[in-house]
Amino acid sequence: MYGAEGCHLCERARAAVVEAQQELGFELEEVAIDGDEELEARYRELIPVLEIDGKQEFVYFIDPAALRRKLAQTAGSEGTL
Repeated sequence: MYGAEGCHLCERARAAVVEAQQELGFELEEVAIDGDEELEARYRELIPVLEIDGKQEFVYFIDPAALRRKLAQTAGSEGTL
């Protein structure tokens, strides 16, 4: 999950992802874009950005039900968020 310090949308998204993580037990990798020119250019207008197995799946907002459906589609693989 890509996000930035002080981003209220990122905080909401993180809460939704952590709740799903506690329920479903997947690995979560968080990347702060702050101060990284390349990441800022790529993600600043989109954050929060959630990738599942390297594929961008959610931007701006993470719907918990949609996240669970997406994770169910990738069940059985050792995915990383």
